[in-house]
Amino acid sequence: MSGFDLDKLLTGNRRALAKAITLVESRLDSHREQAQDILEQVLPHSGNSIRIGITGVPGVGKSTFIEAFGLYLIEQGKRVAVLAVDPSSPIAGGSILGDKTRMEELSRREEAYIRPSPSEGTLGGVAQKTRETMLLCEAAGYDVILVETVGVGQSEYQVAGMVDFFMVLMLPGGGDELQGIKKGIMELADALVINKADGDSEKLANLTRQQYTSAMNLLRHTSFWTPRVMTCSALKQINIDAVWGMIVDYWSMARKEQAFDAKRAQQNRDWMRQLVNEMLLLKLSQNPEVKRLMPELEEGVERQQLTAFAAARQIIELL
Repeated sequence: MSGFDLDKLLTGNRRALAKAITLVESRLDSHREQAQDILEQVLPHSGNSIRIGITGVPGVGKSTFIEAFGLYLIEQGKRVAVLAVDPSSPIAGGSILGDKTRMEELSRREEAYIRPSPSEGTLGGVAQKTRETMLLCEAAGYDVILVETVGVGQSEYQVAGMVDFFMVLMLPGGGDELQGIKKGIMELADALVINKADGDSEKLANLTRQQYTSAMNLLRHTSFWTPRVMTCSALKQINIDAVWGMIVDYWSMARKEQAFDAKRAQQNRDWMRQLVNEMLLLKLSQNPEVKRLMPELEEGVERQQLTAFAAARQIIELL
């Protein structure tokens, strides 16, 4: 896939962007090399968007929310990219490529770019590809990047580690058991947004909001921002503007406190370390000596003829 046109990507040409993302998602080493070259060239042109992570329990209306939110942002003159992360589904290739049909109106808009989750690749997996795709979208002039988690569990932590603002969508009611959302995820959240707050559910949504507000106040968070809890209805498009208003508040406060760039710098450092670990593991697993010795050592450990520590040390000493 030679003859990549960087200028076209920088003017927001969709084909050039799609081509670059395909290289990033490819498993071929030659494509990965090309992708890294492109990424180095676009790096100075990236980073100018606000990156928002969105997660929520199944049935919370994530697609409806993202579509309503995306369309609202486009009305405000923004260009929006939606990326999905689903590390839980290596076989179907992520979200069964259903994202575009789920967000039909948004996907038809010229100012929106929707990219389903790539199928699980090797190094860095889906999270790496999503990070790199994000940089390409920023270089192509998208001002708001929405990163949606499709799987539950590990993907929330991965997404929280690559965005500026992390939002958890909730359903009205079920305040007692926190709807099976783990405490760890509550601690990651910059905001809880209770969706479907319309009609009969509106009262319940307000009650839920009070419960979550008290719960959130017990958790320790970053100094300058206290996570907010709000209600909205994506279906009826109520309070969608207020959700954006809250994110803009966060953004300007983080800028003032110089926390914004610091957070991104920290994320980049953490990411580099994670990649170093993964590359080391890969190098180790490809080492012919390690391949030869591993079954023998595993058997020794299983039979308790060797401690796990001693076996691991023998492997590391081969490096």
